[in-house]
Amino acid sequence: MKPPSVAFIATYVPRLCGIATFTHDNALAVSGSMGKILGQTSKVQVVALHRPADAFRYGPEVGFLLRQPQRMDYQEAAEFLNISSIDVVCLQHEFGIFGGDDGKYILDLLAALRKPVVTTLHTILTRPSEGQRAALSRVCDVSNEVVVIADKARSILTEVYGVPGEKILHIPHGVPDVPFMDPGYYKDQYHLEGKKVLLTFGLLGPGKGIEHAIDAVALLVKEFPNLTYVVLGATHPEVKRQFGEAYRTSLEQRAEAKGIKQNVLFFDRFVSDEQLHEFLLMADLYVTPYLAKEQISSGTLSFAMGCGKAVVSTPYWYAEEMLAGGRGLLCDFANPEAMAAQLRRLLSDEVECNQIRKRAYQYTRSMVWDKVGRKYLEAFNRAAEAGVPAAVTRRSLPTGLPEIRLDHLRIMTDGTGLIQHAIFATPDRTQGYCTDDNARALRFIVRYWDLFKDESVLPLAQTYLAFLLYAFNEQTHRFRNFMSYDHRWLEESGSDDCQGRTLGALADTLLYAPNDSVAGIAKRLFEQALPSTRTLVSPRAWAWTILACDTFVKRFGGAREVRDVREDLSARLIGAFQANATDEWPWCENEVTYDNGRICKALMVAEAISDPPGRTDFGLRSLEWLMKTQTDPKGGHLSIIGNAGWLKREGFRAQFDQQPIDAAALLSACHDAYRRTRDDRWKVEMKKCFNWFLGANDLNMPLYDFQTHGCHDGVHDHGVSRHQGAESTLSWLMSALRMHQEGWF
Repeated sequence: MKPPSVAFIATYVPRLCGIATFTHDNALAVSGSMGKILGQTSKVQVVALHRPADAFRYGPEVGFLLRQPQRMDYQEAAEFLNISSIDVVCLQHEFGIFGGDDGKYILDLLAALRKPVVTTLHTILTRPSEGQRAALSRVCDVSNEVVVIADKARSILTEVYGVPGEKILHIPHGVPDVPFMDPGYYKDQYHLEGKKVLLTFGLLGPGKGIEHAIDAVALLVKEFPNLTYVVLGATHPEVKRQFGEAYRTSLEQRAEAKGIKQNVLFFDRFVSDEQLHEFLLMADLYVTPYLAKEQISSGTLSFAMGCGKAVVSTPYWYAEEMLAGGRGLLCDFANPEAMAAQLRRLLSDEVECNQIRKRAYQYTRSMVWDKVGRKYLEAFNRAAEAGVPAAVTRRSLPTGLPEIRLDHLRIMTDGTGLIQHAIFATPDRTQGYCTDDNARALRFIVRYWDLFKDESVLPLAQTYLAFLLYAFNEQTHRFRNFMSYDHRWLEESGSDDCQGRTLGALADTLLYAPNDSVAGIAKRLFEQALPSTRTLVSPRAWAWTILACDTFVKRFGGAREVRDVREDLSARLIGAFQANATDEWPWCENEVTYDNGRICKALMVAEAISDPPGRTDFGLRSLEWLMKTQTDPKGGHLSIIGNAGWLKREGFRAQFDQQPIDAAALLSACHDAYRRTRDDRWKVEMKKCFNWFLGANDLNMPLYDFQTHGCHDGVHDHGVSRHQGAESTLSWLMSALRMHQEGWF
């Protein structure tokens, strides 16, 4: 039978990632099983998950770069594969490598894919969250076969995720095919001749437990003065981004404090396969001191055994399975004394050590990469013959969601902050800055960062946060709002709405902050400004503050004062509706003005925390009324209440000028309504609000500018505004972000 062509979907070399290395080795092995050379054949291709900060030069086998955080890329990748000559897709699944909560964006790709799928699972949790359980169960449902690396994973998949046993296939982790050699052969290359060498390799980070291995070495050096512990590997990129080299530095300091600095060698680099084999072959013993019991796979442990190493390991699941039958020794987690005892046993008994080495080496002969490649190829053949399972319903996903572009936002931002107005698409410096817009910008940026993990936006977050920090008036405990271009405050205290809006931005920053320093400033400012909220009189300010406090307690649930403010303002907002609303006019004021969806959104929170919860239903009722009132009866599009007179209780309604802030607030409220009720009609309403920006409005003219990536300031009776100010652009950006979160449905 002619071998099927296959596309791997995974992270890929040169990215520093265990799955990237696994995929490359597997692709090499499968190519070899076909009699082909990887990179010189179309039979084996790679769809590489790519991050905004990556600047890798991939091999020719990489035919498509799937930007990890861009949800629409997952559909494009499916379309790319659907019209290609690829017969089978091999997905490498790990929650953290895909975009979205619990890596759910990969489900979009699988939903649109019309090719059979074989999935390798690299992490299988016994106590998953509901989102993790749903995501992994769906991946397994649409896969022809599910490959597990450890046999123990079979029972977990069946019992926890309901995967049929006949769909589960055990293929071990591949290992290099190297000879069984004496460790002394390579030691002189690293100036370690005459030493007893322990080795740990892999990307470094907390959870590896290397500190306990260092402590174990400290217990042994007097007895074995020629003992050397080699720690080989670069710091994990994500750990390095968040914490720098703090972990590696702590290990170096630990070795020095224990008086064994000369016995512990750190090689801070990600080595080639050839170099790795040399390090493994020159080691006498291999150590995996990992701390997570549920680890179901380890390439480093597999490689060490494949090179004929005697291993001492903590008893995580994969190690228990691999080292059974006398193929290695186990010791308790985080127990240097127990680890030292097992190492001493092997260092003192060369005969036992060699017996363990041989058992490990013989056991892994069935795991060498060429044999693993043939097993995968057999699975691909079965999948190609069977085709897409009949029970799987593939669906086409909607297209047309514009990519979020920050070009105009960056142009409007200088070293001070976000300039509030523009003349056409050029910043109008004569109008200066305002806290309102910098708060909006900060709120958007931290949410954008949370979704896309684009490090290039972090300086923007610092700029906007610094503006809010400077805007805070410590005498009044309120934020100033308007600042001239020459940095003069034009008032001592901003409006009530400014206070609430800024608290909302700070709460979001606390929840989505990229690091603790940013979160710390946001928390401090929030707490300093909180006492002034009790004097707020604007329902919109109440709404913003309720939402801000609700976000704050998601991070710190026991924050008593924050909870008290949320409850107090919730009671006020509900009371305003009880005093003013009727069946015909379900609103808290006698006119409907701007940012109205924000009030509905806060009402849903207020009613959820009221005693008893849900004793009123103004939130959804008022939102339904707003959407009905602002839907054109003929065209069915959104027709926003204009700010040239608003909507009066007596009946007057202004058609113009319609503002982007109102479309964005309605979309946000509909989004919350959908998440609370799971009623699909709110998705329809979200689309209606979003399409307003794209031309589904009273003038049939788009407000989003596809050239500048800014947003026009409003819909007027004579056309759309030509200017693209900060508030309008951020209304567009936040709306687009929410649609990306939901994947345009």
